[in-house]
Amino acid sequence: MNYTVTLIPGDGIGPEVTAAAQQVIAAVGVQIEWERHDAGAEAAARTGNPCPDAVIQSIQRNRIALKGPVGTPIGKGYRSVNVTLRRALDLYACLRPVRSLRGVPSRYEHVDLVIIRENTEGIYSGIEHMVVPGVAESLKIVTERACQRISEFAFRHARAIGRKKVTIVHKANLLRLTDGLFLDVARRTAQRFPDIETGEVIVDACAMNLVRDPSQYDVLVMDNLYGDILSELTAGLVGGTGVVPGANFGDECAVFEAVHGSAPDIAGRGVANPTAVTLSAAMMLHSMGERDAARRIERAVERVYAETDVRTPDLGGTATTQQFTDAIVRFL
Repeated sequence: MNYTVTLIPGDGIGPEVTAAAQQVIAAVGVQIEWERHDAGAEAAARTGNPCPDAVIQSIQRNRIALKGPVGTPIGKGYRSVNVTLRRALDLYACLRPVRSLRGVPSRYEHVDLVIIRENTEGIYSGIEHMVVPGVAESLKIVTERACQRISEFAFRHARAIGRKKVTIVHKANLLRLTDGLFLDVARRTAQRFPDIETGEVIVDACAMNLVRDPSQYDVLVMDNLYGDILSELTAGLVGGTGVVPGANFGDECAVFEAVHGSAPDIAGRGVANPTAVTLSAAMMLHSMGERDAARRIERAVERVYAETDVRTPDLGGTATTQQFTDAIVRFL
């Protein structure tokens, strides 16, 4: 079967790592026609728009996209391309599976958990203003609709992949209205999934518990800010964002992406680690129904780390992006 998928190579190392993922997909035998569109800093410099309408229209048409990292100015300039895509496409659920890879140096072994983050509101709604000089205000927006659909996504996903427990992460002890609403809706949703155990934890306690013993968690669901922070923390438990995949889901389409930055300091040198975007591509194939191909890619990546000494510089090795990609392909 042939597929058409939107490809957003991104900035910095993005084109290098997405090209690696394309090579791996071709090697596993899935036929994809890539519809390439640029977004990010280079698109902004060339067109004045970091996320041109054509990018959004392509994803709406194809319903699926593979995306490399894009640069975002800090404290100035344009709105994040990631935020723009999530809003325009209503990609309300961010899915970040976090698993240990044997052979990747990390603080823990056998970590296997899932972070599910609400993507569209919370403090990241971006509604902020200066009240008076020297005083800024930012509004945290929480709606019952958004709480409902992210909770349902979490419990449905847990059931679909055979997970046993969903933990609701919140700060309702202080944010009684906003996080209180999130917690109340998630509790009500949990009642419709009696086969799934439900837990609750305050976000700061969750951060401490993850550092002490990540094995106590299975699937965690939370709001936008908490998900942004804890997904990075959990990536650090297994070797960093260079080895962790990610995806953003809506009801109509999905974007699969590397969760690390664009690393402009090493762009063009051919030494970027393609693991994160390659595993994100495997997640994409799962969603397309190409589960055998997806599992083959996942196993091949695992074998490179477990059975060889091929490592990119971020993990202490000397392999190039192409050499690492070739190692994956050999196992395929």
